[in-house]
Amino acid sequence: MTIQETQQQIIEDFSVFTEWLDKYAYLIELGKSLAPYDEKNKTAQNLIEGCQSRVWLNAALENNAVIFTADSDAIITKGIISLLIRVFSGQTPRDIIAADTAFIDKIGLRENLSPTRANGLLSMIKQMKLYAMAFEQLAMKKAER
Repeated sequence: MTIQETQQQIIEDFSVFTEWLDKYAYLIELGKSLAPYDEKNKTAQNLIEGCQSRVWLNAALENNAVIFTADSDAIITKGIISLLIRVFSGQTPRDIIAADTAFIDKIGLRENLSPTRANGLLSMIKQMKLYAMAFEQLAMKKAER
């Protein structure tokens, strides 16, 4: 699925809920379903700056697709990063760089987060895009050779 299709699916998933408490409960469930994160990757290098809670993010490039793994010590934040992984993981660096994240506003996430969690959300997106940019630059250098 494309990034846009995945975002549309998330919007549809969240549209089932009318109350924000239900949406938070769904986020918690998403966090619990996040793939296990290797403890050896819980390093300062993988820690995202700007998050209230601790969030570790790892990225690898496989067949021109960025594969993200992550974990957090806060369950809501873990749910948020699981949404971002669902949107961006498995996509090309170029598509990740070009992607908007309109689904965040369409599901009401940004407006229902505390200011520090909203800043953390932006930091997570920024870090994922930075990984994509690094992989894109690496690919361009290889193509030049």
